Amino acid sequence: MRIPDWSPALKPQPQELIDAILARRGGALINLDKALLWSEPLARAWNVYLGAVRTGLHTSRKLRELGICTVALLTGAAYEYQHHAPDFLAAGGHRGELDALNELVKQNAREAVAHPALGAVEQLVIQYAAQMTLDVKVSDKLFAALRQHFDTTELVELTSAIATYNMVARFLVALGVSPEE
Repeated sequence: MRIPDWSPALKPQPQELIDAILARRGGALINLDKALLWSEPLARAWNVYLGAVRTGLHTSRKLRELGICTVALLTGAAYEYQHHAPDFLAAGGHRGELDALNELVKQNAREAVAHPALGAVEQLVIQYAAQMTLDVKVSDKLFAALRQHFDTTELVELTSAIATYNMVARFLVALGVSPEE
């Protein structure tokens, strides 16, 4: 990491904040937390917001994680991919779908490219995440296709997950946060 790992000795933080992060993480701080805890307001807000994006949305977890994995691969955020590929699998995704995602990212994930390991909706989510990540703007044609599969709430939630993890990826990559051993 380009900055030192946070520790209470280097920058004391309120114990209730640390406890809240530990509770969301299952009892251990990860390297991302050790970067965020250099800023109390950032760590506090991140913990609440990312907790909501990760566990509070009703849109398909599998599809949200697929979008997040797409962002991770496109931005070179290995840390993000290492954390979210297992979550994609736990949400019902398959290894073959991740392999297909890796292939599509090497080609041109912005455009509709059929892959036998991916369903039509999965392909749309990958294309959506790629256009949001690489172009920011999303084509009207792609958005119209998404509207045929998702209601308004689902579109807002899927979009927020992809946008949020673009922010996370940029934070991780800029600070050189590396995966835990």
